[in-house]
Amino acid sequence: MTTPRVFIIRHGETQWSLNGRHTGSTDIPLTAAGEKRVRATGRALVGPDRLIIPSNLAHVYVSPRKRAQRTLELLGLGIEGLGEEGEGHKCGAKVEVREEIREWEYGDYEGVTSKEIQEQRSSKGEGEWDIWRDGCPGGESPEDLTARCDKIIAEIRERFHAHAIGKPKGSVKEPYDVLIVAHGHILRSFAGRWVGKNIADNPSLILEAGGVGTLSYEHHKLNEPAILLGGAFMSDVVEEVEGKDGKS
Repeated sequence: MTTPRVFIIRHGETQWSLNGRHTGSTDIPLTAAGEKRVRATGRALVGPDRLIIPSNLAHVYVSPRKRAQRTLELLGLGIEGLGEEGEGHKCGAKVEVREEIREWEYGDYEGVTSKEIQEQRSSKGEGEWDIWRDGCPGGESPEDLTARCDKIIAEIRERFHAHAIGKPKGSVKEPYDVLIVAHGHILRSFAGRWVGKNIADNPSLILEAGGVGTLSYEHHKLNEPAILLGGAFMSDVVEEVEGKDGKS
């Protein structure tokens, strides 16, 4: 039975991610090591017999930030006109830049490390800071992130997953998997909301710079969303959907 997936990829390493500085609207490039690792991730996980099958991708959402867009380019998905071509892959997915998957707006905490934030709050007699519970002064709240994530989740399920889920293998002629390339906090929020968690309670998820996660469903049912653990980094030979030209 067909079970669509959403792949979430955090942008590669930047100097601020190395330093632990909260990076929301600030647009800084990937480090050389970050670019190298993303290319290696693409070679390892993208292909007709690997985790991300380019011909199965129906849509790609990418953050408006350059670090996320560069990460997408380096994956080598084979999307025409998009960065590096990869190993002969062909992908007809549309790439869409969406504000809803930009990083958490950190407001007063932009460019500041968690340690520095705690020191600032202690000097003011304020309690310990938890972004999931408290949000960011001058920035966004957990409710803001929830609204953004829920909008994209509903869109994905209606536009790309509903027509395919639970159908016999090989019977679905249109691509159905989705890829999202964005940032640490928004993607952790997205994964939490995917399975209905209140992110204000802290989804307790980690996604390192350049990391890849997989979201799917249990029992081939749209109303049973799940985080895919066992196959998140496991190569899997999956039957490709038939392309528009009638070839796999």
